[in-house]
Amino acid sequence: MIYLIDDDPAVREALSLLLQTYDLALTCYSSPADCLAHLDRQRPGVLIMDLRMPLMSGLQLHEQLQAQGVDWPAIVITGHGDLHSCRRAFKAGVTDFLTKPIEEQTLLKAIESAQAILAQQAERNEARQALQALTEREREVLELITKGLGSKEIASALDISVRTVDTHRAKLA
Repeated sequence: MIYLIDDDPAVREALSLLLQTYDLALTCYSSPADCLAHLDRQRPGVLIMDLRMPLMSGLQLHEQLQAQGVDWPAIVITGHGDLHSCRRAFKAGVTDFLTKPIEEQTLLKAIESAQAILAQQAERNEARQALQALTEREREVLELITKGLGSKEIASALDISVRTVDTHRAKLA
């Protein structure tokens, strides 16, 4: 999912048409306030936001979303880019900073990179959830496996049978 936030209707329309030709799912917002009010936080995606918008900049929006736990990859686009703005954007954690007019391939590569980051975040969240679902004994077995111990050594260390260790190993796989 791509979330485009830009106050310029012509930019929103042009980028919408472009991204739809590549079958990318897209939701557009005309302002940061509109985005904050309607963003589907249950559907992670790539944020593409204009740097300069009335009342709230793209960077301020990004910071506010991060404060709310929305840590999705963000691409900043601007017609008024300078070194200071670019530096601030990267320090704030954006994944890319593009100047208008945006070349099609440059935007697509930026989106592809951001989608890869999003996929990595999803994998980390999935692994975190899987670890949280383990029992205390399964965690102990896993910790010893990561240290390179075999089933017999783990059984001895935890004072349980090898068969129990193997059962825990099977659940971990």
